Amino acid sequence: MNNLRRIDLNLLLALHALLLEKHVSRAARRLHKSQPAVSHALAHLRRILDDPLLTRRSGRFELTPRAAALLPTLTDILGQLDALLDPPQFDPARTQRLFRLAMSDYGARILLPDLVRKLRNRAPAIALNVTQASREAMLADVLDGEVDMALGVFPGQIADELRMHTLFMENFACLADAKSLPENSILDLENWLARPHVLVAMRSGADNEIDQALSFQGLKRRIAVTLPHWGVANELISGTDLILTVARRSLEGIGHDRRIKIFTPPVEIKSFDFQLVWHKRRDADAAHCWFRDLIAQAITTDRPVCSTARTKNSHMDSV
Repeated sequence: MNNLRRIDLNLLLALHALLLEKHVSRAARRLHKSQPAVSHALAHLRRILDDPLLTRRSGRFELTPRAAALLPTLTDILGQLDALLDPPQFDPARTQRLFRLAMSDYGARILLPDLVRKLRNRAPAIALNVTQASREAMLADVLDGEVDMALGVFPGQIADELRMHTLFMENFACLADAKSLPENSILDLENWLARPHVLVAMRSGADNEIDQALSFQGLKRRIAVTLPHWGVANELISGTDLILTVARRSLEGIGHDRRIKIFTPPVEIKSFDFQLVWHKRRDADAAHCWFRDLIAQAITTDRPVCSTARTKNSHMDSV
């Protein structure tokens, strides 16, 4: 109780910004305050909590164990205060806010162009910060409050604190140089396996739906190129004997290129769900809910996010 008497809401907001940003200058920008003011707040918080909160390691600041433990609870408390004190009305045209999204470049390719256009037209004062990480890291960042939402494919169970909404179901397509294909533009399985392939994966040797499907039949393809970028993978195919098998939506807009052909894989590969994940503490956040629905609109789904969220999803597969 003594510590509670020495801390006020402004200090809690400063603490939250410092723990999220792990940097005094960035926290100051987030709070619209001067760097000296935030440095003073950090020093005051260190005295009150008897903990350094931020420690420098390898040239960057990291959270102390106590600070890391404080962040989820503090985020939850401030979210509840927002819901309690803020008026229920939400005006996207006037709201100033930063939304932090985590997604692969596949997600960025199919979502961001239309989402940014809608955002600039409807809510020009709302800013976006987009990061990329592994599936596990994205879910951890949502849990820890490092990002507001994650978009991708998250097979199996998720933490009870998280909400999940399936935006669409996706399947696979192949891309090859048109001149390297038979006249009917179709490769049978034997010839498809005989060709070198491009694998899009965050790291070499990563498990993926395509090789899982082949392995189930006792088959294996030859990987000639592995890279983490969906966007540039399409550019590697023309003028080569390479085969690229990727999510079909990532190939939208290139079907008019006569140098390449898009065709159905000669092996059955399970489709997958592309999903939106956020923390349940944001369920009652009007701006957060509005933004989730905007994402659904940008991804051309007619399912509203806020009324169809669920906490578990056992559908498989990746992006």
